[in-house]
Amino acid sequence: MSLDNKLDALLGHYKILSEKIMDPAALGDDYAKISKEYADLGPVIELINEYKKISEDVNDAAEMLKEGVDDTEMKKMLEEEKNEGEKNLKNLTEKIKIALLPKDEADEKNAILEVRAGTGGEEAALFATNLFNMYQRYAEKKGWKFEIISFSETGIGGCKEGTATISGKNVFARLKFESGVHRVQRVPETESSGRVHTSAATVAVLPEAEEVDIKIDEKDLRIDIFRASGPGGQSVNTTDSAVRIVHIPTGITVSQQDEKSQHKNREKGMKILRSRLYEAKREELDRERSANRKGQVGSGDRSERIRTYNFPQGRVSDHRINLTLYKIDEVMAGDLDEFVDNLTAEDEARRMAESEI
Repeated sequence: MSLDNKLDALLGHYKILSEKIMDPAALGDDYAKISKEYADLGPVIELINEYKKISEDVNDAAEMLKEGVDDTEMKKMLEEEKNEGEKNLKNLTEKIKIALLPKDEADEKNAILEVRAGTGGEEAALFATNLFNMYQRYAEKKGWKFEIISFSETGIGGCKEGTATISGKNVFARLKFESGVHRVQRVPETESSGRVHTSAATVAVLPEAEEVDIKIDEKDLRIDIFRASGPGGQSVNTTDSAVRIVHIPTGITVSQQDEKSQHKNREKGMKILRSRLYEAKREELDRERSANRKGQVGSGDRSERIRTYNFPQGRVSDHRINLTLYKIDEVMAGDLDEFVDNLTAEDEARRMAESEI
């Protein structure tokens, strides 16, 4: 089927949907689903209508030129109109193809961010703190809500492991390519000889799952209650408030102890567990769809080295798209859009090449 035929079919489908939503009672339980489909198609339909109008103008100009025009000025104007229209059609075609790509259902979800220190001892923990703060600043720039769930500190301000929920518009869509190993090259604060060290931290970004996304059977859970340890205020260690939740079928384990209330720790732990199960389900589906997913942008493979932060040279390099920016201070201050935009564009280009549109 040609692109024009597909667009005509989509316009017809949109018209049917618009007629259906005029009668909510007849749709019953399907009303919400059909309304969402209608709303989601709206922006694509606008592009298609613009494409159709410009196509008509280009065809009219071409037809008049074919018939012959004696007036030189008129001929020049028609040729310019035709050339400009063809250029606009090319741009619109790309936009429409991107808009028609299958949507990642998780893109509109909030996200759970997990940052863990990797190889490199105390310096890795300090870098993990830097990354955690970087994402917090990025969230602030985007107007998102950043809520720390847990943060396990080392003695000199490093982070063994930090977890946060990030809420807002299209959070997961913007952050999903951040999962993987982030490497740092710099002189550690603890290094007296001035030698550059290499260490790493691991980032995982999970779509925050709702109860409707993942149903968890209570009989599949083992919940252990124990006394919290480590920093957390005077009263955190005086009661058995810490919670460890084990999902028996998968072996996924979540521990939560930052809150003084056992109930709150369980609630936060269940939120993380639900999101990890949801992500595992997504990864399983992706493996079924694509055997070579590991090599693709946004594979989410946490063992894959994705980015290097070289402080002596002031550069940050993303190895998946061969993009290097010489503005490390701005990046660490949360200026991530250039990386995010290029990773998104690369992913769209790959999916367009694989699609049949």
